[in-house]
Amino acid sequence: MVWHLLLSTAALAADGNFIPHETTLFDRATSFFGIFVILGIAWLSSEKRSHINWRPVIFGIVMQIVMGLIVLSPSVSAFFYTVVDGGVHKLLSFAESGATFVFQSIEAHDVVVGSPGELASGGGTHKVIIGSVSPAVKTFAFWILPTIVFFSALMSLLYHVGLMTAVVRVMAWLMMRTLGTSGAESLSAAANIFVGQTEAPLLVKPFVSDMTRSELMAVMVGGFATVSGGVMGAYVQFLDGVPNIAGHLVIASLMSAPAALACAKILLPETEHSKTAGDVEIEFQKTASNAVEAAAMGAADGMKLAINVAAMLMAFVGLVAMIDWFVSFVPVTHCADGWSAGYACVAGDAGKPLSMADIFGVVFSPLAAAMGVPFRDCLAVGRLLGEKMVLTEFIAFISLGEMAHAAEPVITSRAAIISSYGLCGFANFASIGIQLGGIGGMAPERMKDLAGIGFRAMWGGMLAACLTGAVAGLML
Repeated sequence: MVWHLLLSTAALAADGNFIPHETTLFDRATSFFGIFVILGIAWLSSEKRSHINWRPVIFGIVMQIVMGLIVLSPSVSAFFYTVVDGGVHKLLSFAESGATFVFQSIEAHDVVVGSPGELASGGGTHKVIIGSVSPAVKTFAFWILPTIVFFSALMSLLYHVGLMTAVVRVMAWLMMRTLGTSGAESLSAAANIFVGQTEAPLLVKPFVSDMTRSELMAVMVGGFATVSGGVMGAYVQFLDGVPNIAGHLVIASLMSAPAALACAKILLPETEHSKTAGDVEIEFQKTASNAVEAAAMGAADGMKLAINVAAMLMAFVGLVAMIDWFVSFVPVTHCADGWSAGYACVAGDAGKPLSMADIFGVVFSPLAAAMGVPFRDCLAVGRLLGEKMVLTEFIAFISLGEMAHAAEPVITSRAAIISSYGLCGFANFASIGIQLGGIGGMAPERMKDLAGIGFRAMWGGMLAACLTGAVAGLML
């Protein structure tokens, strides 16, 4: 029966293939059985294995597969990879317009007075100042981070006018009816598709104090398993050149919501009675009086997020460089023909000292293999997964972008796209503190419970994103 399901899914997925003629049945089978491997890892990490209710797990995976089959059907996939992908890139061009206005440099040009655009009087030629963005300014700080401000303002505006709230309502209702999860945790998971790990719980703020531990786990895992719309534009820029990457990231955000609930209900099964079991009145409180104020508030929040991202990157990249320096003293060297004991390779081969990236590659390569990444790419993708957990997904996406833009292919297209699904989540150590501060601030009396499940919830978010990667690998 399992093999029949694999063949049926593969046949349905073949028509809407992301990468035609590159995927074999063995590749799909690896991803298919990888789903069970990831669920098995979650089961081993469970707090109460005997109390697991398998309904949300089974229906969560089924919902993921159905979503994948729908968006990968020939007509719908054409929409995602033409309209959605093109639309995101168009939005990025709008963000660039704002960045250009703020960070434009001044360049002197000769303009003859009397010509169109004259800025002075009298005859002859004069120097005038014309604004443009210097290539030297098109850096991460001045060209990538501003997209966070723009997308944050856009999402705030879309929530104010009611477009995003309508989508969240539909997704929350669908998960309540199929997975059997409570109204509060379903609503938070649905909101996480579009907003961040501290914004989504605001929608269920009145219920946080009375949530069961299992519901708190679901809320936290949902935040760790997804990313906000505000940062998605930056990820698209990192991976510019990867075919249809914007569409892939949108799909990843959608599919990770039910995956988060499935993993959460394995890691910490429900053994209490939820006050929002079966239903919840879904209300969205507007904090802005009009659209202009909503956009302004979103921009202000985006600026805080951008500064926070910049600070985290500066700190963590520096710390990793320091740790790598210590690790380099381990007498192991990466040579052209493999690993060698000692601090040097054979004559003519300088080699590279051991680094955290090498350790990550080994530790997380089994998860990469479970997602369906080709075996030759597992070490590279394992390193990315490790960077995501320890250093934040921003650094992992930057590394993936470097691999994608390398002159010589570092990983295959299949590995790059599956990686983008597995990396699309906030599951990292720094986010534990962010969630404790955000959710704990709503209900200080639950801080002890939140802190007690924080690390397990982060691990659940990691597994949920990898689960999405495995389901995507089944369709690729």
